Amino acid sequence: MNRKPDWLKKKIRINSLNINQVRNLTYSSRLNTVCQSAKCPNIFECFSKKTATFMLMGNICTRNCGFCGIKSGKPEILDGNEPYRIANAVKEMGLKYVVITSVTRDDLPDGGVSHFAKTVSEINRLNLELRIECLIPDFKGNVNNLEILLVEDLDVLNHNIETVKKNFSKVRKYADYKTSLNILKSAKSLKPDIYTKSGFMLGLGEGRKEIVELLSDLKEVDCDIVTIGQYLRPSGSNLPVKKYYRPEEFESIKELAESFNFKAVASGIFVRSSYGAGIILDGILNKNK
Repeated sequence: MNRKPDWLKKKIRINSLNINQVRNLTYSSRLNTVCQSAKCPNIFECFSKKTATFMLMGNICTRNCGFCGIKSGKPEILDGNEPYRIANAVKEMGLKYVVITSVTRDDLPDGGVSHFAKTVSEINRLNLELRIECLIPDFKGNVNNLEILLVEDLDVLNHNIETVKKNFSKVRKYADYKTSLNILKSAKSLKPDIYTKSGFMLGLGEGRKEIVELLSDLKEVDCDIVTIGQYLRPSGSNLPVKKYYRPEEFESIKELAESFNFKAVASGIFVRSSYGAGIILDGILNKNK
């Protein structure tokens, strides 16, 4: 499946000034974004709006997942000043909603959770009146590590399940389906008032029955927000796309997901876990008023 269908062409308005400002800021501050490292298709749209998803602990991952565009190998030495620089970048960009993620750092005793917690703490220390979402790895399923992060003041805990259960061995060969579900379940147990969130990709050979099973499992662990997008192959060394879903198919799957009564569902070709994250949470909060 080499030729991409016409509906994968995305038309957006480009603000070159904003794009350059975000690029220059991340470069001068020595910060990584998942937008750049993972080759996200929404990068120019988000940078045009002066938003970005910051990626902690370098841009080399200790795992090598079949779908991911981030480099794998020996990770960088942990930079203790990174949390301060991210907090200052958030302030300079004037963000009202910030998403923080990271590469997986299986080489660190706590999986890097203390670095996450320090970053959240540094952002909150600036009293910027914003909301914070953390998109975390699985920390090898260590709930004690998760608790270190959840004592901090954050609004959304996001951990992506990424794909249906049967695909885990090839798509996330160093991860575990039940472990990912338990991360979401444990987050709710440790901090009941936090919003939990997870996302998965379509186009990796899943069937509707397996999608239903995945949605049911996410509901079972009390996940609040679900994002569903099209898998797009970052490079020739990544897993091939088995199917490009049409826009109307994403609408149908959104209706299916909404039947499970999640607090919010985002489904579309270019939907990504952190794409429009602030808008999604605002929608939930406005409903609750």
